[in-house]
Amino acid sequence: MVLAQQKTVKSGFDVDSVRRDFPALRLEPYGKPLVYLDSAASAQKPEVMIKAEARCYRESYANVHRGVHYLSAKATVAYEEARRKVAGFLGAADPNEIVFVRGTTEAINLVASSYGRRHVGEGDEVLVTTMEHHSNIVPWQLLCEEKGAKLKVAPIDDRGDVILEEMEALLSERTKLVATVHVSNALGTVNPVERIVELAHARGIPVLLDGAQAAPHMPLAVAALGCDFYTMSGHKAFGPSGIGALYGRKELLDAMPPYQGGGEMIRTVTFEKSEFAPSPAKFEAGTPNIVGAIALGATVDYLEALGMHRVEAYERELLAYGTEALESVSGLRLIGTARHKASVLSFVLDGVHPHDIGTILDREGVAIRTGHHCAQPVMDRYGVPATARASLALYNTRSDIDRLVEALGKVREVFG
Repeated sequence: MVLAQQKTVKSGFDVDSVRRDFPALRLEPYGKPLVYLDSAASAQKPEVMIKAEARCYRESYANVHRGVHYLSAKATVAYEEARRKVAGFLGAADPNEIVFVRGTTEAINLVASSYGRRHVGEGDEVLVTTMEHHSNIVPWQLLCEEKGAKLKVAPIDDRGDVILEEMEALLSERTKLVATVHVSNALGTVNPVERIVELAHARGIPVLLDGAQAAPHMPLAVAALGCDFYTMSGHKAFGPSGIGALYGRKELLDAMPPYQGGGEMIRTVTFEKSEFAPSPAKFEAGTPNIVGAIALGATVDYLEALGMHRVEAYERELLAYGTEALESVSGLRLIGTARHKASVLSFVLDGVHPHDIGTILDREGVAIRTGHHCAQPVMDRYGVPATARASLALYNTRSDIDRLVEALGKVREVFG
């Protein structure tokens, strides 16, 4: 395949300029320019985020909310400004609907532990889909085991699309929550979340959307979408690790009991009784990831300046190019060919274990992910133990995909 020009894309997205913002992309593992195709696991970081973290530690670090001195006041303003930025990025109506958490996993556990324990009882049901990440399966399993409830699973078809008719048929008066991924990390499927919310809400059922793989790739508007909870992870959206956000409709958050107890989340404490702060503080016990939140706010500014509509359009072109390129590789089968996809190219290669693919590609400077991607039920659905996964982001290029295809040629040379 002839190497493609990086900027010959209809979207006009200046990927060369974007790439200069990410210092890790200048690395040369094994003496070869890095091709980073593992952003679905964790994305690389722009210089503005790195500088924001360093600046916070150098110039404005102190604990937030409780101090009366200059540094504490400065940190508190920056921390709450980050909350406002994340609310805008997600399209929430009110910054107080944003709870800072460690990431999507904690956000889902928070909802399961707080909302779920209060609303799910014996004989009730929680509905998920076959394509869920373990983080959107295990918390609900634990809740159902504790409460004597049932976890129901909506099936997907061979392409990787949820079968909406069967999902709708599973909704009943026993369904207390629908929890589904927005974009599948293993298949790239973009679920019809608007329709899922509509179907659930018609029966008075709240909906949680796992947005870990959606937030880095498309504009979001949770208030307009109408979902009840939405999650994101900072590290997948080019921000720091150890920080993320839970969006929850304010009336739901206000009615939910605390997730953890300790400092910051209280109004008053005596040995007889404690009164809790209003949300979101009620869910942010202890010293939060102050610097992570502030750096996530800086990352959100960066993404907003790029324009998520433009990012989405560019990645759509890149995904189409990558799909066509991989389909030309002899013996390669794509796993997940949904009609609406984002960012992910999962595949298997005849006669070669995905781990061997990943090891050989690594020596060619091409970083991909191999394994079950914390989505073992998806692997079971397709009858494979694992896949190789190339995941795209706003800094990838057609040349990156060409390098991937060339490296797969090396795999064929080794395994015949």
